[in-house]
Parts: sequence; structure tokens; C-alpha cells
Amino acid sequence: MAERITSRANPLMLHIRKLASSRAHRAGSGEYIGDGVKLLAEAVRWQAPLTAVVHTAEAALPELPEDVRIVEVPPDVMQSISPMESPQGVLFLGRIPSGPPPERLPPGRYLALEGVQDPGNIGTILRTADAFGARGVFLLPGCADLYNPKTVRSTMGAIFRLPIWRFTLTQLQEAAARSALAILGTALRSDTIDLREAALQNSVILLGSEGSGLTGEALSICSQTLRIPMEEKCESLNVAAAAAALLWEGYR
Repeated sequence: MAERITSRANPLMLHIRKLASSRAHRAGSGEYIGDGVKLLAEAVRWQAPLTAVVHTAEAALPELPEDVRIVEVPPDVMQSISPMESPQGVLFLGRIPSGPPPERLPPGRYLALEGVQDPGNIGTILRTADAFGARGVFLLPGCADLYNPKTVRSTMGAIFRLPIWRFTLTQLQEAAARSALAILGTALRSDTIDLREAALQNSVILLGSEGSGLTGEALSICSQTLRIPMEEKCESLNVAAAAAALLWEGYR
């Protein structure tokens, strides 16, 4: 039977507001929040570890695991805790996965992001990587928080299906070497080749920030660099659009 909470000052409501606004609180508590009926259904479908579900009386919930705490709140309380301007009537709390990074990676195509700071871009890229068969995504230093509510929402469930790791450049370089994966950067230098000519089958494609691209340190670990062919009058693409082109070409 669901609990009912009517106070905005309830400890769970305060905790949820902190999860929505503070990366440090998410990291310290080991929890994050997601919002919406569809995203909750994806979390349940892919057996993401959930700790609590908060909903209004009108919201339709999927069948939940028995150990999940279920709390009903009135609409004004939901409005006060939701990170969305127009709440869908459902929030859930999930447990942030923990564990050591993998020593060796299976063959396949991977994507690594350095300094991508917009949560929506991160989420969109993860959704695209999931759609086009990437084996996993590496978030390098400077990236937005994977568990920012906007990131979680933008993944449309990919966050529950796709392996995602927080790596340093050194960790990435070492893991790629152990796994016989080439590291390919998206930049222009003397060894740059057209994306359509690149061998992408067993590789990590490294993408840089929205404004300045890859750092010199990141470029130094790339065995080759790639150019996305486009009209001469255009200089670059949004990082999420660039990721889509790279991932699609590898998938094709």
C-alpha cells in the first residue's frame, strides 16, 4: 500500500529537491531522480535499481518491484519537487550504479566524450549511441553529470540499457590498448581522413566540447583523426549532430 505525504517539508521531499539541484548530493547519496511515466516504465523494463516512486493520485503506474517505496502526493507537492515546469505526475528515485571500470572491453564501436557540458546534449548522444549499436560510452572529465535530471530525461531510457563509464584520459588510453581498440579523434590535423574511409569496427571515437573541441591532451592519444564531410560553407556541427553522423556511419 502506498504511503501518502502532504507536506513539502517532509524529509523525502527535501531529499528529492536536493537530488534535482545538486550533483554533490546525488554523488553523496548514491541516488538520482527520473521523471515521467514512460521513463519509469523503461526503468522497470530494464531492471534499473529503483528505491522509491512518488506519484499523484491520477498517475498510472507500471507494475513495480515489491521492494520499491511508493508514495502518493498531492499535485502542489509534486509541483514543488519536480524538475519539470509541467510535471507528469510521476517521479522515481534510482540507485547510481557503482563498481570498478572494466579492465578489458569487448570488440565493437565505442564513443568517448570530453568536456561536453550540456546535459541535453549528453542525453541525446547516449540515446543515439544506443540506437546505432555502440558498445558503450565513456564520459571524460569536464562532461555534464550523467545523472542530472535533464540528462536522464533526454536519454529516453538509453541510460538503463547502454554501458556508460566515467573515465580519465589515461584510463581510456590503457583500456583501449588492452582491448586492441583504436582511438580516433574528431579534429583536423595532418593525418585526418574522411569519415567514410575510416575503419570504425573496433574503435573509440573521441568527441570534444561544444565550443572548443578536443583538448591537446586528448588529441595526443588519438592514433588518427576524422573529418565529417559537409558543405564547404559550413564549419562544424552541433556535438550531438556530429555524434549522430559518426555513430550512423559506424552502424552502416
